[in-house]
Amino acid sequence: MKKLLFLSAAGLALTGTASAQAALEDRLAALEEMVAELKAELASERAKGDADIVRIETQMAATSAPAAPPTKTDGFRVGDATVKIGGLIDLDAHVTHLDGGVIASNSIARDFYIPGSTPIGGESTTFTDFTAESTRFFISASQPAGEGSVTGYLEMDFLGSAQGNELVTNSYSPRMRRAFVTYGNWLAGQEWSTFQNTSAIPESASFLILSDGMVFVRQPQIRYTHGNWQFAIENPNTPTITSGNQDANTLPDAVVRYNWKGDYGNVSLAGLARQLRIEEAGIAEETFGYGLSVSGLLKVGARDDIRFNLVGGEGVGRYVGLAAGREAVLSPAGELEAIPAYGGLIAWRHPFGETARLNIGYSGLFLDNPSYVPAATTASVQSAYAAILWDVAPKVTLGVEAMHGIREEESGADGSISRFTFSTKYAF
Repeated sequence: MKKLLFLSAAGLALTGTASAQAALEDRLAALEEMVAELKAELASERAKGDADIVRIETQMAATSAPAAPPTKTDGFRVGDATVKIGGLIDLDAHVTHLDGGVIASNSIARDFYIPGSTPIGGESTTFTDFTAESTRFFISASQPAGEGSVTGYLEMDFLGSAQGNELVTNSYSPRMRRAFVTYGNWLAGQEWSTFQNTSAIPESASFLILSDGMVFVRQPQIRYTHGNWQFAIENPNTPTITSGNQDANTLPDAVVRYNWKGDYGNVSLAGLARQLRIEEAGIAEETFGYGLSVSGLLKVGARDDIRFNLVGGEGVGRYVGLAAGREAVLSPAGELEAIPAYGGLIAWRHPFGETARLNIGYSGLFLDNPSYVPAATTASVQSAYAAILWDVAPKVTLGVEAMHGIREEESGADGSISRFTFSTKYAF
């Protein structure tokens, strides 16, 4: 009996121990599940914290980094067009000495050198002029058209203004210099003559220098450019010695030009063909005129350059020397005769220091007038100059210049001009 009771008690004890162990295992499993959930939550919070740290560091780096410079734009938009505005402000101060007369105070020849205006035969004079009339501005607009673009350009200054005087306000009206439109290979409007290579113009303190033998014309034209070739028909006009400024042409002036360009600079060869015609009371005469020109800019050494222009022909007249000579003359027999002429210029530009340069040069035009022209007709004009220019700030240039010019008549009489110039220019 006792043995039976002992066995029963032992069985109950074993049963209780098994139940407790099962309960303990359940509790351990629940605890492990809680620990796993806690770890997952901690991992999630840590990931969020790391992401916040990366975001904050990125924001701090972006804030502390220097701002990128604004993108430079060339012009501004108006509708579909890109519009540009620019120009220069120019003050020229001249001291001029003439040994053979005076130039009228309202003459454009007081503002820059015009070879044919040098007086002969009068008393010597010296005078000082300050002028800002060569100040200029331009506006251009360009917009897409087909596979290319169409561009319009307008440029004006105040030289030769018929309005204004020096009494009180020195107010002057603008004049049109250039006004043209381009589309593809075509140009139509007023622009530098195709017969002229503008890169041959010497650098100077004054508005224009060495104009004696220089091809220098702006006029209305229609031009076509194909590669290195240019073809143009341009406004005709026939100033003559005896009949004044004639505008009786029926054919436009025609120009053909070929351009070379490379590391050496550029060179242009141009040919000009003209109808020379006058029509006045009882007279209607015409003849043929032509001209050839080679001009350009050649680089010499690391920074120097040589600018040159050679021109010759019969009836080139107003295309050279700012109309110092004439295209033709009416002979005693009543026939229109073209006047042969030849000339040119050469100028050397020598930079020194960081922003300064020396310019020196010579120019001349020689006319082979018939023997029956008036004795006071211009036979030749020549000039030489030296100028130092210095960029004292971005786009701001100071210049000093000395020039001397001589004009000779068919009679053998001559007159000279000497001019000292100081200039200040700001280009924008």
